[in-house]
Amino acid sequence: MSRASAYAVSLGTAVLLMLFVIMPLGAVLIESVRLRGPLTPREMRTAVLAALERLEPEPRRTLLARWGDEVTPAQRMEATAATLEAMNLRVLWDRKAPFDQQIAAAEAAVTGLTENQRAAFTAEFPVQVAVLHKRIALAFRVRDRLSPAEFDTLRSGTRSGFGLTHYREFLGDPRLRRAGLHSLFVATTASLISMVLAYALAFAVNRRGTRVPSLVRFTVLTPLVSPPIIMALAGILLFGRQGLITRGLLQERLGLIDADVTNLYGVSGVIVAMVLSFLPHAFIILDDVLARHDGRVEEAAASQGATAWQIFWRVTLPLTRPGVIRAALVVFILSMTDFGNPLVIGRGYSVLAGVVYDEIIGYQNSSLAAALCVWLILPTLTAYFLFERSERRKRFATGAATGGPPELPLSAMARLGLGTAAAAVCATIVLFYGVIVLGSFTRVWGVDFTPTLEHYRWQGAEAYSGVGAAQRLPLIWSSVKIAGMAALAGGIFSVMIAYLVERVRPTGRNVLGFIALLPGVVPGVIFGVGYLVAFNNPLGIRELALTGTAAILVLNILFANIFVGVLAGRATLQRLDPAVDEAAEILGATLGQKFFLVTVPMIRHVLVLATLYIFVHGLVTLSAVIFLVSPDHNLASVGIFLNADTGRYGLAASMSVAILVIVTAVMGLIWLAERHGPAWARVRLAGG
Repeated sequence: MSRASAYAVSLGTAVLLMLFVIMPLGAVLIESVRLRGPLTPREMRTAVLAALERLEPEPRRTLLARWGDEVTPAQRMEATAATLEAMNLRVLWDRKAPFDQQIAAAEAAVTGLTENQRAAFTAEFPVQVAVLHKRIALAFRVRDRLSPAEFDTLRSGTRSGFGLTHYREFLGDPRLRRAGLHSLFVATTASLISMVLAYALAFAVNRRGTRVPSLVRFTVLTPLVSPPIIMALAGILLFGRQGLITRGLLQERLGLIDADVTNLYGVSGVIVAMVLSFLPHAFIILDDVLARHDGRVEEAAASQGATAWQIFWRVTLPLTRPGVIRAALVVFILSMTDFGNPLVIGRGYSVLAGVVYDEIIGYQNSSLAAALCVWLILPTLTAYFLFERSERRKRFATGAATGGPPELPLSAMARLGLGTAAAAVCATIVLFYGVIVLGSFTRVWGVDFTPTLEHYRWQGAEAYSGVGAAQRLPLIWSSVKIAGMAALAGGIFSVMIAYLVERVRPTGRNVLGFIALLPGVVPGVIFGVGYLVAFNNPLGIRELALTGTAAILVLNILFANIFVGVLAGRATLQRLDPAVDEAAEILGATLGQKFFLVTVPMIRHVLVLATLYIFVHGLVTLSAVIFLVSPDHNLASVGIFLNADTGRYGLAASMSVAILVIVTAVMGLIWLAERHGPAWARVRLAGG
């Protein structure tokens, strides 16, 4: 019975992953090759005749006669031309001439028909009237007698097919090619700068290059728990046309520049915002690499007479090269798919992710947007596979996994350089966050610096720029609820997947684990477009549509972030003795009892990590959810972006501060709970 229930749970988990991970990603690929074009006149005539056949003979004749009497002279002329073409007769009058001339010429053409031709014209003319002017009315009249596909074809006058047209459009459209080149440039530049800075910071933290390593680590990682475009917003407040430094200091105080001309808008602002936003991701990787690096190798090189510079270039850097490349790849991926920072501070500097946003939001062209999503990840996948192929046969291990930094002292010059770099980066981050707080209490940035709490009002008189009603802080509460629901369900679900893969070990467990990790390597913009396409009309059943509901936001946030809990859970369970689980089964515990009463208490730290990660990411995510919000269900991250994009910097700053306060408070409460957690756990186990 236990084995049967285990496989039932595994099957249910697999179904959920297929529905909410594989289906959205597959929907993007299918949508990218889907073609929609107008029906030819012959195809349209066939569709109209098929719909007319659904009517009884007498109502059909009456309807066609009435429609023929209702047409205007201009419509009659157009139907006459279409009828003659359907009869394979040439239309001899100038179709670009004024309507009154064309109407007279059409009447003359009909008068000149032979008797047989006139009979054929009389039979065909009502059909062409329906084709040209009454097609939509006919579609709704016989809707209950048509299949959904037939109804959509007749109503829209378009047909669907498959092809690579949208992929070729990217190559042939100068606008799209230019946006693609811009994306490659800013992503490459941002990844290189971020990698160099992250390496210097990680080296300083792990090699005693700074006196406050914990403070440096905390400051550098702060952007991870803040809205994604906060750096672009802060850059505008500091270095924009009304910037505190550009206009307030450099123009008005020192008279050195014209802030309307010299500012951070454009490609330089995009790169700065991306570097500061994604620096923490590169730092995490390099910090871990250098923390695990075995310093005895460097000590051995020093004992052989190598200088500090030779040790770094010939020992340290080569051994950490995989981490360096992975850090650069992560930042490259994030920069390629970032549209928030370019749209806010780029101001005319188009990138491919921004075009995807425009095609979805502005033009409703999901097929082209899906194809552009594939083009977005193509350079990243190419770079990743080239990296894996080139590094497959190389070894970067240093022997025993004792790790630990070397005891070699840094030179005074090295300490000065590393300390200066760490101080500069940390000061910049603090400055950017400080101006966000200041901006949230300023009436109109750059115009009226009067302190105010206006931007923290619960409701405003005017609607903020974007989807939704006149809400400010209520939008924060909506985000907390949606992120909270996703976090509570996602934390348990991710740990359960890890448990199934490592303990239950059903058939296909590796596939199950792989699918759960897919959202971790797929950019959020693609996941968002996938949910929009897949759940707008799932399986052709309109009643199952999730678009416009809170459910689609919860599901997207949940499944986009379960990979963290799955990875951490699997790693932890691999280190735990499975005998405990086996003993519980021998004593008659069910699958649910083993999981909730035995496994979860042992890996509760993983559960807390997974839940916290989903909650925080749900509050600050933008690239996926911006395609899924609706007037009734919006998120604060989208509100921040829309307000910043339209110049309402005070509102954007106040919402950013509110999210930072909430995230900090939640992390503080969890830290306090963790300090007392073991005692609670002992009481729970002793009592039960």
